[in-house]
Amino acid sequence: MTIYIGNLSFQAEEEDIREVFAEYGKVNRVSLPTDRETGRKRGFAFVDMENETEEDAAIAELDGAEWLGRELKVNKAKPREGGGGRGNGMGR
Repeated sequence: MTIYIGNLSFQAEEEDIREVFAEYGKVNRVSLPTDRETGRKRGFAFVDMENETEEDAAIAELDGAEWLGRELKVNKAKPREGGGGRGNGMGR
């Protein structure tokens, strides 16, 4: 399972996120997406933790918490739908 973190400060770095979530258990992976064209952070991240119990604890504690001046939205990530957001191919 993967945790989604929304409304993330653009100043947050991967190591900052790892440190916060490590308080709830072992962090396996942090993904901090950036815009393809500008290279700027997109304001959200994904975290994979060792087990679901640790993930649930992190979600319960951090959802709605203020961090770096922003109120975090933390929940279970939903599976990606579709294929990359390039439209539906109509009009080509």
